[in-house]
Amino acid sequence: MASKIERIAGLAMGLGQKHLADYGAVRSRHDFTQRQLMSCLILRSYLKVTYRGLVDLLAGHEALRKILRMEEKLPHYTTLQKFSARKDVLAVADAMIAQIGSAALRVAGKKPAIAIDSTGMETTTASAHFTSRAGRERRKWVKLSMAVVCGSLFPLGLVLDWGPGNDKCQAFELLQKSFDAAEPNLPEKMYADAGYDADWIHGVCREVWGVQSIIKPSRTRADGSLGGVFYRAEMTEQTLEKNAYGKRWHIESFFSGLKRMTGSALTARKDINLAKEAAFRVLAYTIHR
Repeated sequence: MASKIERIAGLAMGLGQKHLADYGAVRSRHDFTQRQLMSCLILRSYLKVTYRGLVDLLAGHEALRKILRMEEKLPHYTTLQKFSARKDVLAVADAMIAQIGSAALRVAGKKPAIAIDSTGMETTTASAHFTSRAGRERRKWVKLSMAVVCGSLFPLGLVLDWGPGNDKCQAFELLQKSFDAAEPNLPEKMYADAGYDADWIHGVCREVWGVQSIIKPSRTRADGSLGGVFYRAEMTEQTLEKNAYGKRWHIESFFSGLKRMTGSALTARKDINLAKEAAFRVLAYTIHR
């Protein structure tokens, strides 16, 4: 029976087939396909090892080399590092995540729903609590905005930015990527917390994509009313309860599992590499699930 890591390698190889050509250039040495190298990067994030550590692991794991089709030769760790530095790697990881989420929506049943939210991935191993107690300023972190399919908890869309910042700044890009990936199987409802409370977000969900938005209002007026010109005024406690607003916590469950398995602190140093590492952690955790 195949081990967990062997199954993840096999799934990674299968996902890469749709999104990657065999080789990046006609005149390359053709030692390893892009799909093989991409699968190695996913395994690296899953195992939380260095490039060199992954190559050492592959050298002693015959079954894994067979799945990756590297029985005769292994890549040098700098080969993996250089492949990871390519500009299109992040886009490929994003497309793989969308493919998984789209498939999850197709089997979600008659009334599928998604939940969106954001979380932070630290750029240092020092915890936020330690940084605060030491009197240091927590300057920035990688902000991970995501949409997940309720029930299966598979991600549908991913947007990376720098925090701190208002969730609304990434909202349109996240919704566009998520709904474009979902078509033609658009979800019936979209759940979000008060960080996304705005009439324009309700408007694009309902009027552009025809998805019912269920968003908890961030504040009320002095007279107790919710305010808002159109949809915000409808988001009463009764409306939230009637539309099963509790499903919004599915995105929190995904974030919790992601950080338990991969950790909340990134190890890369360059800004672009931090974003790629965060995306690969999401992809590795998704394949793991």
